[in-house]
Amino acid sequence: MALLSFLFESLGICVVLLFSQILSTFYQQQTIHMNLKGQRILVTGASRGIGAAIARELLENGAIVGLHFNQSEKEARILQKTYPDRAKLFQANLENASETQALMHTVVKAIGPLDSIVLNAGIFLPHPVDMEMETWLTTWRKILDVNLESAGVMTKMGIEHFRKSGGGRFIYIGSRAAFRGETQEYLAYAASKGGLTSLARTVARSFGKDNIKAFVVAPGFTRTDMAEEFIEIHGEERVLKEIALPELTTPEDISPLVALMCTGKLDHATGSTIDINAGSYIR
Repeated sequence: MALLSFLFESLGICVVLLFSQILSTFYQQQTIHMNLKGQRILVTGASRGIGAAIARELLENGAIVGLHFNQSEKEARILQKTYPDRAKLFQANLENASETQALMHTVVKAIGPLDSIVLNAGIFLPHPVDMEMETWLTTWRKILDVNLESAGVMTKMGIEHFRKSGGGRFIYIGSRAAFRGETQEYLAYAASKGGLTSLARTVARSFGKDNIKAFVVAPGFTRTDMAEEFIEIHGEERVLKEIALPELTTPEDISPLVALMCTGKLDHATGSTIDINAGSYIR
């Protein structure tokens, strides 16, 4: 009788284990695997905020990542030390076109042909219309230089690079502001993100036959250092009233989508803009 009980117990354990294995296999098949091993990807503005989260996601999925930074070397180096064999640091002030060009040359020389370029770097500076004209214009030009002109330069160089290497992907980190508009203190920011969106769409339409894809990810208000400055001035309650969800979007809500785009699994969505704005603006 004891032997029979033992056999039934053992059989039950085997059934449970088998069922667990079946479930595990099923869920693995339902999961989108983001294997980026061997891919080489440049991320601009990778030291903090959305850029740092994207870079971390790419590294966690096996990519070799060029981490661009301007002033925040300390933050970038922390991420680089976590993945010393696959994370490489590159400094450049993207307000300067010659430094932007040098960045592309340096990155390709250091890590090899790129598979994707994530154009994330951007600044968000207030310049209300009652500001003195010279100061206003200086701020306007600075924002457009960093947010749009540098992306244009890197797009031109990236197209030339991808044509030689057989193709690649541009992922532009845009903004809800390109579609909804922004508050009056941030005219240049909205203009720059609108231009970035049109740039991406034109690349997708014009260079698809060269196996070049382009996507836009358009976040809404996202909890970053840049956003915290806005919250300090206007208060978090103002921001929360604009969104449908009970909490602000984080950089980690955005980074998996960028990684998925880099895998190639979304290539036939080239030219698309995907909104991640907690339901604050639905098109």
